[in-house]
Amino acid sequence: MSSIDCAQAASKCVKGEHKPPFSLGWANIYSVPTWMKQTTDTITQEVDQLKSQGLVSKLMITDAQGNANTQIQQIQSMIDAKVDAILIDAGSATALNRVIADACGKGIAVLNFDSLVDTDELTAKIDTDQLEWGQAAADWMVKQIGGKGKIIVMNGPAGISVSDDRRKGAESVLKAHPDVTVLAETNTEYNVAPAQEAMTNLLFANSDIDGVLALGGSLSAGAVLAMDKQGRALVPMTGENYRQFLELWKDKGLKGWATMQPNWLGALAAYTAVQALQGKDVPAFVKVPLPVIDDASLASYIDRAKDFPSDGYIYSRYDQAMFAKLLAQK
Repeated sequence: MSSIDCAQAASKCVKGEHKPPFSLGWANIYSVPTWMKQTTDTITQEVDQLKSQGLVSKLMITDAQGNANTQIQQIQSMIDAKVDAILIDAGSATALNRVIADACGKGIAVLNFDSLVDTDELTAKIDTDQLEWGQAAADWMVKQIGGKGKIIVMNGPAGISVSDDRRKGAESVLKAHPDVTVLAETNTEYNVAPAQEAMTNLLFANSDIDGVLALGGSLSAGAVLAMDKQGRALVPMTGENYRQFLELWKDKGLKGWATMQPNWLGALAAYTAVQALQGKDVPAFVKVPLPVIDDASLASYIDRAKDFPSDGYIYSRYDQAMFAKLLAQK
């Protein structure tokens, strides 16, 4: 075995000779939501930088349009094309396991970020702690309503690990506070229109609401718009770094709390893939810290709003030096 082959064995899945510039595949579950468009932008920008460093030759991008079976086929096409690494935001926690294991077995680096799969037959998973996300949001809500009251919980799509794990995290807090009653729950896409429609229906059925525990995306913006349209007084609300929500928060003097699933998780996945392909031992799980957006930090996000789409997410700054620190953490 050559010294290169020995080095390549450092990270899981990576075997055989992988010489720069590398070819990467980005298996996107869907491209329509703005969060995903912004994520793809961070990936392409990072790849452009890696190209300029002579480390990447090309990026193959697919769009499964929300269909896990289509995503499986597209990942298989990347395997057949013999790409060096595949980046995946999964449309199912379980459906992709076999094709991911196949890619790993063929020596391809597999990086899974944001929506995670159950299998560990890959190089690395990259994510914030979704359980912690839900716990922190629920903790804030419980404190805001004094440990008792009636709330509505807004979730993302059922069956997606990000959504399900945030809800699990929130549940651990809600169970410890039996005087907090969950009046109703929603499961919608992380988009304003379906969230607003779902909240509108719940408002008709529930006249007395003390808080809205919205667990991500633009759900909270939809909730604010629905309450405004019905002339309802705004209540404490959690959310994410969605631009419209942050602007509504400021404009309406909302009692709010938010955190962030950074779009640059995708860029970090591309960077990590290249590190693994160069023979470096990357962590099996790269934990990205959750920032807190509150009244004290809200202005710092609003000040940069113009740099992001009106229906997009105001994410924090990043660079390769920060990525290197994240990979070096123990």
